[in-house]
Amino acid sequence: MAVDRVPVLKRCRSLDLDPIYLGIDKKSNRESKRANKKISEYGLQLREKQKAKFIYGVLEKPFRNYYDKAERLNGQTGENLMILLERRLDNVIFRLGFARTRKEARQIVDHKHVLVNGKCVNIPSYLVKAGDVVEIREKNKGDNHYKLVLETTAGRLVPAWLESDHENLKGEIKTLPTREEIDVPVNEMLIVELYSK
Repeated sequence: MAVDRVPVLKRCRSLDLDPIYLGIDKKSNRESKRANKKISEYGLQLREKQKAKFIYGVLEKPFRNYYDKAERLNGQTGENLMILLERRLDNVIFRLGFARTRKEARQIVDHKHVLVNGKCVNIPSYLVKAGDVVEIREKNKGDNHYKLVLETTAGRLVPAWLESDHENLKGEIKTLPTREEIDVPVNEMLIVELYSK
């Protein structure tokens, strides 16, 4: 299985991205070597695609599949793409505040700690639907790990399309997210332009 092992802060610097969007509250003091260089139109489009892939932890082939699926859906392709990425189970666990980062959320899902509508799901790319109930498995709820995570993520805002119950480590998907509710600094129109060449 392919794994992205690039140092996170270094990657954030090269993509001109604030690490806070990944759930990391460290800052890099260095400046990118390419900070003042002019970027071509293709370079800008590629950077936006790499930014989206990096934030959501998706590799190239699955990302392309999301794009193809977004194209087939009604509405604007770029918005559909962002909504599909936001609906991933690992992202929902991160947004509910049950994990500090999306990578940690992915591991929680992989280790079979998550139930969706009462059934164990260990696929991080599983797409949740409106009305789904996501919770941490009963035997893992008492883990000290989750107490520490909840202390860390206590100040994080849960998006309006989700309802979180931190006491019972449970959350509900009230509605599907709209593009306005997704606070990711990605210009999805540049991704569409890149793929439609």
